[in-house]
Amino acid sequence: MVRLAALVLVCVLALTGAARADLQGQYERFLEDTMWPKARSAGVSRATFDGAMGTKRLNTDIPGLVRPGQTTPQRIRQAEFSAPARYFNENNLGAIVSQGRRLASQHASTLAALERRYGVPGRIILAIWGRESAFGRVDIPHDAFQVLGTKAFMSTRPELFRTELVAALQMVERGNATPAQMKSSWAGALGQPQFLPTSFLEHAVDIDGDGKPNIWTSVPDTLGSIAAYLDHFGWVSGRDWGFEVSVPADISCSFEGPDQGLKIRDWAAMGITRISGRPFPAHEMDLEAYLMMPAGRSGPAFIVTPNFYVLKQYNESDLYALFVGHAGDRIEWGSGRFKAAWGRVDTLYRSEIAAMQRVLEGKGYDVGGADGLPGFKTRRSIGDWQQKNGRQPTCFPSKALIGAIR
Repeated sequence: MVRLAALVLVCVLALTGAARADLQGQYERFLEDTMWPKARSAGVSRATFDGAMGTKRLNTDIPGLVRPGQTTPQRIRQAEFSAPARYFNENNLGAIVSQGRRLASQHASTLAALERRYGVPGRIILAIWGRESAFGRVDIPHDAFQVLGTKAFMSTRPELFRTELVAALQMVERGNATPAQMKSSWAGALGQPQFLPTSFLEHAVDIDGDGKPNIWTSVPDTLGSIAAYLDHFGWVSGRDWGFEVSVPADISCSFEGPDQGLKIRDWAAMGITRISGRPFPAHEMDLEAYLMMPAGRSGPAFIVTPNFYVLKQYNESDLYALFVGHAGDRIEWGSGRFKAAWGRVDTLYRSEIAAMQRVLEGKGYDVGGADGLPGFKTRRSIGDWQQKNGRQPTCFPSKALIGAIR
């Protein structure tokens, strides 16, 4: 996963001055006793470690933190689990499409060369670039070492950020960047493609020929690194990402998921049609694809290909992958908005969803873990429970449903 912004939660840390001082002391001991041995064993010198971490203060104001001993923040701001329609705000999406179309012409030769090399269409590369950093125009203000250090010490996924902190130190040790150049998002993601440090080390490429990957100021390296990342995770050249479809009422939304694939011709035989009225492409008909309903029956539905799940490797969010695919289509073909509307859904606390998931687990359902995040396994489990209990399947959590599933 490249970026965690879609999965990061918010917990306000209300600490007194004395408590903050004590926490800072714990943090400094953590850096010395836990992170320095990890960095040293990964080939990081003491000079590099001290230069990056020696004067760092714990930053309890950034999102995604928990107090020591706490595991699950209560509130969640991510659009995917409150109001999916907000994720596709037309002002934002339209601006990315408009600028993306201009840049497609400006960088046509580079994008064509990258598609030949990696198989990833230019429209997809541009859509990711636009979504991640507004094509390099977004200010990325945070000190990556302060962000990663803080999250390694007190986040819901400390081991992940400890790995990322070591990787960031390795970047400096290898001369990829100076500590001052290591600016990141509040999730620790770097540069124009918003790579976490491990992704930089594994996937960043030098396209402009200056001898090192540069995802901060080099457009060719940025575009090439995005393409190399998607290629590594299995982008299938020649296949689309998916198609908006109409799903008849007698087809349960519980058929959703990448583990319930059928040939596209079989989905079509069940009565699923493209909402545009056009037929599915002939070259796709005998290839496997999957039903995807990110808001259950409260929003658009899609038949998606394996490439959709490659996009999710960039950011583990159905709506992120959908945004990128949709924006890419509009960049290349000028297609319009989704035909189906996003319906109203309840805004829920993550803790409420997690409680419902635990109840479903107790009833034998595989919800993908009681993490408070309603992914496809949770959505289809909800639909199956609704159907078995005489309810119209919606496949999406609501306040009434949480009260009913006991």
